[in-house]
Amino acid sequence: MEWESFCAEDTFALGQQIGQQAVAGEVYTLTGDLGTGKTVFSQGVASGLGIKGPVSSPTFTILQVYEEGRLPFYHFDVYRISDPEEMDEIGYEDCIYGEGVCLIEWASLIQEILPKCYKEIRIEKDFSKGLDYRRITLTAYGT
Repeated sequence: MEWESFCAEDTFALGQQIGQQAVAGEVYTLTGDLGTGKTVFSQGVASGLGIKGPVSSPTFTILQVYEEGRLPFYHFDVYRISDPEEMDEIGYEDCIYGEGVCLIEWASLIQEILPKCYKEIRIEKDFSKGLDYRRITLTAYGT
């Protein structure tokens, strides 16, 4: 599936829609260059899950857990992971194979430990369509 976003509000709304439709056990990977709107999209997912508090990128903590929504939301940012074995230290399996929804930024760095079924969300800029334009693509793997 593919969508077009012309502003941060569009990106947030798409994330919100995905959060509203998410079911327990789903894993989403989030791919995009710095500044493409991954955090805005993540905030939308959290909102769609019913999370009211602030949501920020877990760049330095690797994992943020939000439990106040209709499902637990496990938000990973593995940009600073140098070896997938580091994920064992934070108990990633409890999240990825748990009863919540997982969103993993920079998942290509831990590709070998991802479950066989997951959905990739790719956010790409296209400056020929404007500075705020984003192409957002969802691809399901292992289904």
